[in-house]
Amino acid sequence: MPKMVVAIDGVVIKEVALTQERTTVGRRPYNDVVIDNLAVSGEHAVFVMSGDEVLVHDLGSTNGTYVNGKPIKQQSLRNGDIVEMGKYKIRFQLDAPVSGYDKAMAFAHSMPAGERQGPLSAPAPLGGMSGVVRVVTGPAAGREVALTKVVTTIGKPGVAVASITKRHHNFVLAHVDGAQLPLLNGLAIGADPVALKHGDRIALAGAEMEFVQV
Repeated sequence: MPKMVVAIDGVVIKEVALTQERTTVGRRPYNDVVIDNLAVSGEHAVFVMSGDEVLVHDLGSTNGTYVNGKPIKQQSLRNGDIVEMGKYKIRFQLDAPVSGYDKAMAFAHSMPAGERQGPLSAPAPLGGMSGVVRVVTGPAAGREVALTKVVTTIGKPGVAVASITKRHHNFVLAHVDGAQLPLLNGLAIGADPVALKHGDRIALAGAEMEFVQV
């Protein structure tokens, strides 16, 4: 059975089997696969099964749909093709099982060289290492956000949004959306994910936060 393997920053966050004729992808909650990211349109794309063939159709999205780095309106998919929507990468996979290592390598080969920092991995188990983001300044001062999910987004949609991704041995911060780049200890981060250390200060969308590793 064909399926979609969805990842961000090289970390697999979900797998979705293609069991119906049409599988929609987008930001709106009524999609079959919801990607809560401002770079993804409300109704971004649809995967259509036609006999033994699976096609992906762009639904007039704002930022486009890409297959193996090239913009498409409609394209038949082959095993291993990478469909990109915003910063999310969806690997199209046929019946053959793929190990966690192979998943990670598939996304590593599809990413720019600058993003291949250390081994990319499948989601870390939620036990063991954990972290918290504590809001220090701004309207939500005193609030704590537990980093229990593989990917946690922080910030203000339309202004600045960042993600904190849990890997096997650490947490990494990345810019997701908005003109403002997150500041880490007073310095703007670049396009590549940056590893977080206990006590790091993150400034984003008018608020300052502290990363605490528990």
